[in-house]
Amino acid sequence: MNVRIEVVCVSADGSEQRRQMLGIERQELAMETLGMSLAESKALLEGVQDFMVAQQVGENLEQRRACRHCGRRHTTKDSGSTPVKALFGSVNVLNPRWNRCACQTQGPETFRPTATWLQGRTSVEMLYLESKWASLIPFAKVADLLREVLPIGDSANHESVRIHLQATAERIEQELGRERQLNEYEGSEDDWEQQPLPDGPITVGIDGGYVRAAHKQGCFEVIAGKSVVAFRREDATEVPSAKCFGFVQTYDEKPRRRLWELMKSQGMQENQQVVFMSDGCSSTFIRSASICWIGFTSRCGCLRRTGLRVDAACEDH
Repeated sequence: MNVRIEVVCVSADGSEQRRQMLGIERQELAMETLGMSLAESKALLEGVQDFMVAQQVGENLEQRRACRHCGRRHTTKDSGSTPVKALFGSVNVLNPRWNRCACQTQGPETFRPTATWLQGRTSVEMLYLESKWASLIPFAKVADLLREVLPIGDSANHESVRIHLQATAERIEQELGRERQLNEYEGSEDDWEQQPLPDGPITVGIDGGYVRAAHKQGCFEVIAGKSVVAFRREDATEVPSAKCFGFVQTYDEKPRRRLWELMKSQGMQENQQVVFMSDGCSSTFIRSASICWIGFTSRCGCLRRTGLRVDAACEDH
């Protein structure tokens, strides 16, 4: 049996571009020959991606070729391409430099039309996989796993994974916004009164521990926890949402905002009951978290602190 896989790209004007991607030959059926092999899958995905990227970039450049002021075509100053690490291997993206149209007298004399969308040298999907897996397993293992299942060759290594994860974390940190202030309600009085009935209580379990720093340079306290929604009012059969969090107390500048956004992503409302659970209040974070949450939930009296051990220091606050 011979299988031929072909890709067809249909343009907006109805024209078609065809390319044969892969030919597979099979003789005797066995478990080893059932379906596609890993190597065949990698080759197919890499070929389809190359073809798709070429068609996407070519069509976009053709659409931008004409000057948006006078309609004349931009002349080419220099041709070239830029390598981009995508999900199914590196691709060379056409990245020409065009001359400014004669009808324009201001601005740079040349420009790159791809600058409007070509941001960075790694695709968003690739960054997603690297960031997600790097938060769970060592960087070197992430690179090994990516090379094993994706046709990326040697483009992934532990150092590139670390750099991409750091850049993604910094971008998310900037998008997080300012630290949440005590007793702050993000809305008007009318909005507060019009809030619907909330879902079941959110239970937040928190605990802390000290970790030795690199090269034995002291210790730092790590706070970890889990937030669970008891039930959904609209659908009681829905599996409760649960999310984990963790941060370094003495380093994090936005602990309240971080925990607040995590629970907001679970559908929390300002009038929803929040229950904190811990093994006691000896930790500095446990005491500070209780004070902070009392500050902006006492308005509706929806905070209850629950613990197996309460010491006198916590009661003083």
